[in-house]
Amino acid sequence: MIGIKIMAKTSDKVRKVLVILTNRFQRTAKPKWFELECKEDGSIVSEIQRKSQPRKAIYDEVWENDDGKTEIDSCNRMSRKYSHALQKPEA
Repeated sequence: MIGIKIMAKTSDKVRKVLVILTNRFQRTAKPKWFELECKEDGSIVSEIQRKSQPRKAIYDEVWENDDGKTEIDSCNRMSRKYSHALQKPEA
């Protein structure tokens, strides 16, 4: 019974976040899609760049930057997109 409580404390819930990098100044440029896995405290566990737009709504959050940046590290602001088509529906 004690071991179960310790396991519950050490296991962190991981959420999937989709980050979309677009360029509002040049609309013909292709957007970049990044899939992040984050812990509850906001630390990033893994980062994967996707080659194309995801087809299924499997993400807990969707964020977008439209400054024309090419990497997440160079972004200084992002906005969250609520009720996005790729955000999974609430249960």
